[in-house]
Amino acid sequence: MGIIQRFKDIMTSNINALLDKAEDPGKMIDQYMRNLESDLGKVKAETASVMAEETRSKRELDECTAEIDKLQQYAEKAVMAGNDEDAKQFLAQKSSLVDKQASLQQAYSLAAENAGKMRQMHDKLCSDIALLDSRRDAIKAKVKVAKTQEKLNKMGASIDGAKGNLSAFDRMEEKANKMLDEANAMAELNKEPKSADMDALKSKYDSQPAAAVDDELAALKAKLGK
Repeated sequence: MGIIQRFKDIMTSNINALLDKAEDPGKMIDQYMRNLESDLGKVKAETASVMAEETRSKRELDECTAEIDKLQQYAEKAVMAGNDEDAKQFLAQKSSLVDKQASLQQAYSLAAENAGKMRQMHDKLCSDIALLDSRRDAIKAKVKVAKTQEKLNKMGASIDGAKGNLSAFDRMEEKANKMLDEANAMAELNKEPKSADMDALKSKYDSQPAAAVDDELAALKAKLGK
């Protein structure tokens, strides 16, 4: 039956298409569930249609069988009444209905088989949806934990990168300090002594002999009573 294979293909293609482009399992499972719910609605409609066909085929078969039984009874009554020609007509009509009955029986058997398959598909799909729905929260919880861990991993990488930046800043500061020390040293070396300072330094030592002469003169005067 084409409808059964078609819905098998639909349900298979749904999950395969989602898996091919899946980036977020949480979103994927939600989309898959929506697809399954949509498929379930279609399967229900088709199942009802096939079951209705089974019921119609069974009704036609039962009506045909009942008519055959009536013709058989009429033929028997005609024979008992001695009306063989009437019995032949009833039997001829019965023979044509027997051929129809075989065709109706074949149609009913096929309709019943299709209805059984559709009911099985419907029940299996309902069961799958219930199972997946019970697992959906667990799947989404795992996805949430995985995303949290991923964020932590990125934060850890950022912190490690910041440590590396701090180390680089330390090296740059050390280099800047060295450059400043060298510049200060060079400035000290380039500094020339002032001439006024040198004159003051010389006068310090030039004055010492004059002071010694004055002291000696004072001592001599004291000795002479002057």
